[in-house]
Amino acid sequence: MKSPIRVAITGAAGQIGYALLFRIASGQMFGPEQPVILHMIEVPVEKAMQGLSGVAMELDDCAFPLLAGMVQTSDPRVGFKDVNWALLVGAKPRGPGMERADLLKDNGKIFIEQGKVIDAVAAHDCRVAVVGNPANTNAMIAASQFRRLKPENVSAMVRLDQNRAVTQLAKKANVATASVSDLFIFGNHSPTMFSAFHLAKINGKPVPEVIGHHEWLRGEFQETVGKRGAAIIAARGASSAASAANALVDHVRDMVTPGRVHSIAVKSNGLYGFDPDVWAGVPVRTTTPGSYEVIKDLPLDDFAKQKIAVTNKELTDERATVLPML
Repeated sequence: MKSPIRVAITGAAGQIGYALLFRIASGQMFGPEQPVILHMIEVPVEKAMQGLSGVAMELDDCAFPLLAGMVQTSDPRVGFKDVNWALLVGAKPRGPGMERADLLKDNGKIFIEQGKVIDAVAAHDCRVAVVGNPANTNAMIAASQFRRLKPENVSAMVRLDQNRAVTQLAKKANVATASVSDLFIFGNHSPTMFSAFHLAKINGKPVPEVIGHHEWLRGEFQETVGKRGAAIIAARGASSAASAANALVDHVRDMVTPGRVHSIAVKSNGLYGFDPDVWAGVPVRTTTPGSYEVIKDLPLDDFAKQKIAVTNKELTDERATVLPML
């Protein structure tokens, strides 16, 4: 069996963390032959740490063969020490009446600190995946603090949007989700994201050809995917924790599996019309475990360019809001 890797999870006792930890420990994220040591990080509040203790008890009671150890802490320097992967799930949620700019600034402080600590104490090969919203800009904030690690080591999750889009297309075409391929998400993990249906295929045929309803693809489909999180909150009175955890499993599993083609948010470097300094969802191909190459020069029609311009503006506006903090 391989040597254990260390995996940090912030907000480990929260809803997403609870839905995530058992799947990592069972081997669904890193594979059935990769032992893991879970570094579970929570806020320094008695209730949160007590809850984390209970989660650790449950992990013990599962007797996972791949779970080689656990660290429970509220100290980031302990939590991120020597980790190979840092999964930044925890973030301050947007409260009633809170402006998006206020949320960006509050989370900016959190991710500045986490970026500094990860850069100082994590393993030399540490990869960072950001889930806490606004995920794209939080990834940019964390990476801005790196001096030792590389900015390309940081990605943000748009896989939940990708999974939602795949399901909507499959339902519309009355096929299994496995029949849908090459569905990529461009831009921000927000209602402005662009689900690039014109590149996607159903059973190897172009989606527009199979579905034929171009107005649906440009309108209702985009809106359903972009606003799915709000719809789930309205329906169940809580956010989409289980599907977010599942998307993170997919995100990391594909990032450690060479040859996989998928969507992640990374530093755009000006590709596909994005500002060079924002973290934007783009299609990538995993090259070696943890490394990727952006798939370049995919065709964009006028509608795609318009949608990318809108989501790029949101990303640049978010960056402008937090830039004085960096």
